[in-house]
Amino acid sequence: MPLLPPDGLLARETRWCRRANHYCRRRRIRTLFAVISRLGDGVFWYLLMAALVLADGMDGLRASAHMAATGVVALTLYKVLKRWTRRPRPFAADLRIRAWVAPLDEYSFPSGHTLHAVSFSVVALAYYPWLAPLLLPFTAGVALSRVVLGLHYPSDVLAATGIALLLGSASLQLMPLPF
Repeated sequence: MPLLPPDGLLARETRWCRRANHYCRRRRIRTLFAVISRLGDGVFWYLLMAALVLADGMDGLRASAHMAATGVVALTLYKVLKRWTRRPRPFAADLRIRAWVAPLDEYSFPSGHTLHAVSFSVVALAYYPWLAPLLLPFTAGVALSRVVLGLHYPSDVLAATGIALLLGSASLQLMPLPF
């Protein structure tokens, strides 16, 4: 049996999802969020890690390895939580919501894109705070894209953000910065 929020919250979230999803009827908005979401699949993060190594040598490699290790833990958490909660995606639960891009898996909770984006950003910003003007808007865009594209409820994204903040902070405690 899937783990679902109380009926009132679920109804409210479904309405928010329908409203947000409606914006994708505009081709430019749909394209923007589809591109942000696709970059959030990993492409952006892999390019960032490579750029850090190229630009900052061993320090960049250290930061990238820290991000990658955090990503492995995030992936494990994501898979366990998806299997445990089995929450249907908004488009699967309400036919008025359209999936504007193909989902990577069957279930909604938590948002893996958001979990990875936030945890990667926490770690990257600890090493390179000057990346904030790039990483913060991109990470917010990834999170928003998942709701707008009909793939996640707002609570999926908010929970993933909280989990990722804890994960990123814990990883910084376990693997302190060298400076």
